[in-house]
Amino acid sequence: MIADPFVAHRSLLFTVAYEMLGSAADAEDVLQETWLRWADVDRSQIHDPRAYLVRSVTRQALNRIRTLSRRREEYVGQWLPEPLLTHPDVAEDVELAESVSIAMLTVLETLGPTERAVFVLREVFDVPYEEVAEAVGKTPAAVRQIARRARSHIAARQSRVSVSRSEHQAVVARFVTALHSGRIQDLMEIMAPDVVFIADGGGLANAALAPVHGADLVSAMLTGTDRAAFETTAVWLNGAPAIRIESDNGRAAVSLVVENGHITRIYATSNPEKLTRLDEPADLTR
Repeated sequence: MIADPFVAHRSLLFTVAYEMLGSAADAEDVLQETWLRWADVDRSQIHDPRAYLVRSVTRQALNRIRTLSRRREEYVGQWLPEPLLTHPDVAEDVELAESVSIAMLTVLETLGPTERAVFVLREVFDVPYEEVAEAVGKTPAAVRQIARRARSHIAARQSRVSVSRSEHQAVVARFVTALHSGRIQDLMEIMAPDVVFIADGGGLANAALAPVHGADLVSAMLTGTDRAAFETTAVWLNGAPAIRIESDNGRAAVSLVVENGHITRIYATSNPEKLTRLDEPADLTR
């Protein structure tokens, strides 16, 4: 029996929507809307179901972005993408892992909706310019210009250092050990001097409302935590080694950006509404 194209490509469609929105919950809503439209379409007129579905998901995601932008203007503190528990094998597709990383999704938030859609479809999923143009309602020539601007924008803001999986895991392990030691010096040794700590509590959990800059301030803040009151677990989040923290006050997901053996950015999400995907791995693909 041949699977329905929507079912066959569901993981791909979810990944596209998630990369455009940074929210698994909103991505699922977009997939539901896409399915309702797919159920009513005349399949005999569709020659490439995969391309049709990707275009449909993109259009629905663009509509959702406009709603989300108003919601995020009222968000309490820093907004971070919703972290996803992933299988370790996601990291084997280096480009996919990079594209769904918390760091990349945070950079994608700085793009306009159309730029983000073009970048995701073209650079991550290698969709032909003509199909991207149809999805975003632009000409192929305009899409090529948008893609160039988006690539330049992303390149100026993302890490230029590629880190192996083993090195990333080693730094995460050292960070956990230093965190449990409670010694400021241990933490400072694993961090870059200009490290940035960004937390997302959404007004529902204790979290710094603005980014904290510098190894001295970040270390002092982290060592102020009661070490006996939390437990850490090594997990894979968004295609990279990361940490899940459980405490009496709730849980948190922590992702690290590593360059030259040191942590340059720490993303900590404690908003409980964004931590519902930490027990079952998400199926991401491209």
